[in-house]
Amino acid sequence: MTIRELLDPAEVAAACGDDDLLVWVAQGLRGGARAWTLATGRGSAVVAAAPGVSRRDRLGMWGDAACAVPLVRHVLAEMGPSYRPFGERELVREVAARLPGVRPAGRFSWMSLSGAAQERAPAAVAGEVGWLAKDADAQVAALLAAEAPDSYAVPGLPGVSRWAGANVAGELAAVAAEAWSAPTVGLLAGVATRARFRGRGLAERVCRWVTGELLAAYGRAALMVDDENAAAITVYERIGYRRRLVMASHVTA
Repeated sequence: MTIRELLDPAEVAAACGDDDLLVWVAQGLRGGARAWTLATGRGSAVVAAAPGVSRRDRLGMWGDAACAVPLVRHVLAEMGPSYRPFGERELVREVAARLPGVRPAGRFSWMSLSGAAQERAPAAVAGEVGWLAKDADAQVAALLAAEAPDSYAVPGLPGVSRWAGANVAGELAAVAAEAWSAPTVGLLAGVATRARFRGRGLAERVCRWVTGELLAAYGRAALMVDDENAAAITVYERIGYRRRLVMASHVTA
């Protein structure tokens, strides 16, 4: 078995069938991101490692467990134990069961949407949401601190590109960010609504608008959401996102 490093984003996409989660983790092989593949007569796997993506050194996995296990072992030896393997739940479970020191951690959902799928979803509402100016960062930060203190995306954090918002009577009522986007997968993050404005569909309106912007810029949009957040998942599915159950793991020293 020969492990081969992939040196071009097109190689990464070809090796994993253009899987949006793996391609997102690979980050276009920018900013220190790297990717490898291992193929046998019985299957193949691809692993991508990128530092500081959505606040973690992430190691995305795709493919067959039999190939993923030696591949993950190789990549962790090269990149170090700060990298947190994640991918579809069954794959993570199998890799963790076979690799000493890899322990399953949080479960959540990866949701994604392509430009073709957007055509089947209701169109975004125009004229009520827009990108916020940089001088709105303090307002965004205050809204997040009050309503979504666990948000991974916050203004000023590396990789958090821009914020969109909806205003009600001159007050910032709901926000969402573009953050940690890859060249062909834009990521939606930092969704929050001020408590007294909930129930008006503002979060959906902002997310729908940002999703349209991401699809126009990157061709695909994606997000991560806690499985317990059923209301948010319903909104994202209504916009057109499709859900995949994923799991993270951590590596013990």
